[in-house]
Amino acid sequence: MTRSVTYLLVLFLAVCPVDSPANEPASQEDQAIVDMLRGGGYNIYFRHAQTDWTQGDNIQGHGDWTSCDPTQVRQLSGEGRRTAIAIGEAMRALKIPVGRVLSSPYCRAVETASLMEVGPVTTTDDVMNLRVAGYFGGTEAIVARARTLLSMPPQSSTNTIVVAHGNVAREATPVYPGEAEGIVILPGGNGEFSVVGRLTPSQWTALAASAH
Repeated sequence: MTRSVTYLLVLFLAVCPVDSPANEPASQEDQAIVDMLRGGGYNIYFRHAQTDWTQGDNIQGHGDWTSCDPTQVRQLSGEGRRTAIAIGEAMRALKIPVGRVLSSPYCRAVETASLMEVGPVTTTDDVMNLRVAGYFGGTEAIVARARTLLSMPPQSSTNTIVVAHGNVAREATPVYPGEAEGIVILPGGNGEFSVVGRLTPSQWTALAASAH
């Protein structure tokens, strides 16, 4: 399948950034991303927040991934829940307008999106975890749907939030984000988009602190 995604890495943040301490001032590059987001028109793809890796995914049938039972499906850790809350607080402090909030149906993704509290959460199979791709037409089908979704412009003067999985981002974009990392995407329509920046949880926190 031919990729239709245009890779425009216009900021050095498109290279894997190193988390900076939360008390360090935000960089000019980070602030430039916030300035863009305040005007709307972007999609922000978040990998779900930190999880408890002592747990595993025991998917035995369709729909098991929605379970919030840690004995069946890996869930957010306490740190992950605190991180999701902090990112949402930062986005509100930075006055970043949010229209739609979309999430993979996995509990850890839905919980991340919900704890951010930036808008009502709607689940979509378009960014389903590739580990269960067999239930949704295979990996290529999910990746194609994810690219289409990420290429769609958001509602007027807002940004769309998408919370999903690292493996989807790795295959659908040029980025493999860490847990809770956000990829800022400029949609071009018709399956095309550009990655214009990345923000880790500590960068969100530093930006919010600099805004006060």
